[in-house]
Amino acid sequence: MNHSGREVDTVVIGAGQAGLSAAYFLRRSGLDFVVLDHSPGSGGAWQFRWPTLTYGKAHRVHDLPGMRLEEGDTTRPAAEVVGEYFGAYERAFDLPVLRPVDVTAVREGDDGRLLVESSAGTWTTKTLINATGTWDRPFWPRYPGQETFRGRQLHTAQYNGPADFAGQRVIVVGGGASGTQHLLEISEVAAETHWVTRRPPVWRDGEFNEDWGREVVANVAERVRQGLPPKSVVAETGLAVTDEIRRARERGVFDRLPMFERITPTGAVWADGSGVEADVILWATGFRAALDHLAPLRLREAGGGVAVDGTRAVRDPRIHLVGYGPSASTIGANRAGRSAVRELRHLLTDDKGQLTAVA
Repeated sequence: MNHSGREVDTVVIGAGQAGLSAAYFLRRSGLDFVVLDHSPGSGGAWQFRWPTLTYGKAHRVHDLPGMRLEEGDTTRPAAEVVGEYFGAYERAFDLPVLRPVDVTAVREGDDGRLLVESSAGTWTTKTLINATGTWDRPFWPRYPGQETFRGRQLHTAQYNGPADFAGQRVIVVGGGASGTQHLLEISEVAAETHWVTRRPPVWRDGEFNEDWGREVVANVAERVRQGLPPKSVVAETGLAVTDEIRRARERGVFDRLPMFERITPTGAVWADGSGVEADVILWATGFRAALDHLAPLRLREAGGGVAVDGTRAVRDPRIHLVGYGPSASTIGANRAGRSAVRELRHLLTDDKGQLTAVA
């Protein structure tokens, strides 16, 4: 089917939690829209999670609006459980998700409209909801000697499970949730592991209550309002201490080392001259927001991020970013979808309270 040249009220880019939430509220709003998703199937970033991350081990997956995620087999891979749920959700609400579609650029069109250029043609739209998340932009830091390392280097985006590290000496770099999860698994099969982080980890016992959650969201929201790149959630919340984490700490798995000074062909060396030998370096160094396709609109501020008020791009009220900054969590993505659609519907409503038609 040739969709090239389509004109809609709203284009949604991305069909993860944030994109599907926005699509649900768009379906209820009466706006004409399309969802362009580059992934091969449903499930957002979840479909790329490693097989040993079971549904029971995954951080809680919040329900999408309007349809509960029924409790499934906790031993099944989370990628399968969530992928099936997202697919069923798309069908239940007849959401117009097109995939695989790669959006290459969003540009100014005529008469105040936007042109969304993609591998499946170009859409003309009055408004845009960007829900591309971060999975496509793993961050690889650079350290002296990195290119000389004779072992294997990979990012957590390429992690397929602990079996690949059996009997090996592994350096895990990064103090976020993915780094600790991978380190837990790898430590069970590796010959030895070393955990390296830029800053000492902040461990948090007990549940993340509602007041704490609001404080975290407020801190992130203030940062993106200033046009600064969002920090990781762990930078604001710290690392949750579970029973499994406690046992691993007792075994010394989380005896943290500061960042090394340089990488050698056979390992890493610190400023004091100490070093370790390694077969693998796993970079658990996070991701960056996938926003390159928005570059023609010049939304970035001097601080390097896109200034966002709620979900609205400060530089352009036609553009809303969901799953970005304070709405990067699954529950935050749901709320962001509702908020973005409410604002866009208001923007597209004329003085008589009628939705302006697509020309």
